[in-house]
Amino acid sequence: MTTDSSSTSTSAAGGGISTFKGQERALRADRLGTGGLLLSVLAATAPLMVVAGVMPTTFAVMGIVGQPLLFVVLGVVLILFSVGYAEMSRHVHNAGAFYAYIARGLGGTAGAGAALVALVAYNALQIGIYGIFGFEVSGLLATYADVEIAWWIPALVAALAVGLLGWLKIDVNARVLGVLLVIEVLLVVIFDIAALADPGKEGLSLHAFNPDTLTGAGVGTALCFCIAAFLGFEQAPVYAEETSRPHVLVPRVMFFAVGGVAVFFALSSWALTVATGPSAIVGTAQKQSAGLLFFLTESRLGGTFTDVLHVLFVTGMFAALLSFHNVVARYAFAMGREGLLPAAFGRTSGTSGAPGTGSLLQTVVAVVVVAAFAIADDKPAGDPTAPVLRLFTWLGNIGALGVILLMAAASLSVVVFFVRRGAAGAQAWRLVTSVLSGLALLVIAGYTVKDFEVLVGAGPDSSLSWVLPGVIGLALVGGLLLGLVLRARAPEKHARIGLGNEAFQLDKAASS
Repeated sequence: MTTDSSSTSTSAAGGGISTFKGQERALRADRLGTGGLLLSVLAATAPLMVVAGVMPTTFAVMGIVGQPLLFVVLGVVLILFSVGYAEMSRHVHNAGAFYAYIARGLGGTAGAGAALVALVAYNALQIGIYGIFGFEVSGLLATYADVEIAWWIPALVAALAVGLLGWLKIDVNARVLGVLLVIEVLLVVIFDIAALADPGKEGLSLHAFNPDTLTGAGVGTALCFCIAAFLGFEQAPVYAEETSRPHVLVPRVMFFAVGGVAVFFALSSWALTVATGPSAIVGTAQKQSAGLLFFLTESRLGGTFTDVLHVLFVTGMFAALLSFHNVVARYAFAMGREGLLPAAFGRTSGTSGAPGTGSLLQTVVAVVVVAAFAIADDKPAGDPTAPVLRLFTWLGNIGALGVILLMAAASLSVVVFFVRRGAAGAQAWRLVTSVLSGLALLVIAGYTVKDFEVLVGAGPDSSLSWVLPGVIGLALVGGLLLGLVLRARAPEKHARIGLGNEAFQLDKAASS
């Protein structure tokens, strides 16, 4: 299809106008089916990274034996969130999902604030993974190939590889993500079965699901650790424009994703407690740290399996890097299309239909940040204060805080959106679930800010406890100011915030 100014054909695919004055302003529809969308979303949760990294950390730092129950509780909260969020996805199809929903519910200025928060948060989540990725790859090369290289070398190579893949068709990306995801999930399931078949001294104990295990001061912080493991499921609406039936596929994938993730993580964290025994899980996690899973597989499944697991740990992180990269590129595309970023970001590449400029932006930002941490690297990689590990913990927690706040704001926007449309009665039960999930998410966000020094491993008097969360605060303020400026100086752009493809209809009406 040509992209000249005479092209004004429309399509209902994705619930909006796919072309007007150039298809380059719209993402290509019909790229993803249920399977491709589900795999793209689940890859961001990085299941092996959670089981090998997040779970041992939560056991060790927080001393909470009932981590499996926390995953169940959070699964319920996020399913409640998904009820309203999924219903919103039937009415709004926009690659800038979070900020589009917030704009449609709370107004364009709030949407602009959410847009910048989303861009910063997802960038932080993606770039943070480069730290642990580089650390693990350099460790693997030293162990198995007797090659010593700095962590930032594989990190930068991965950034370039991810950037290249980001220019390809999204269905190609989905196939890459799918293969990596299926293999790592399969290996974790094998461990789960092995742990249950060969339990520790306390047998198949269900003690980790006892509510009494969730008492103590560390529960709030443990919630922060565990909810970060779910991040990624909320990305399904970002791909709405690239599916053939977004009103059907997006809600379906969201519920599959959050339900499957909750069950998978609850069972896997329970398997860890069974393997060591509930009374020993905290002490063993403190001793083994991030090596807990590999320590347990070594004795049950042998060295070869453990070696493969180490490799898949790395490829799983690569899958998460690519998944978050795709999301950032699409947020940049949506923002460029609606005047929140330069117009160049609101165009797709001609051959693949991918948001190429947004992909390039994310790659450049990632390379610059990794390079900055590499330059500052003056400590051994195993030192917890080394920049390689700071990159992961600092940026990962900044990103998690941003997404939690976006989910809370989206819950509120769902309520306002349907009330303003006069649909409060018809959507009553969905509005109740949105209110409940929004309140729960605000509580978790409060704990995240309160205990930020614990999450990043800083001292109680460290300035990091307010500087790092302040990054999200600055993004919010900057976005709100941008929204206010647009409302005063370019009201036509302000009115388009959150409209996405629907804005093409306004273009057509204005030109006719």
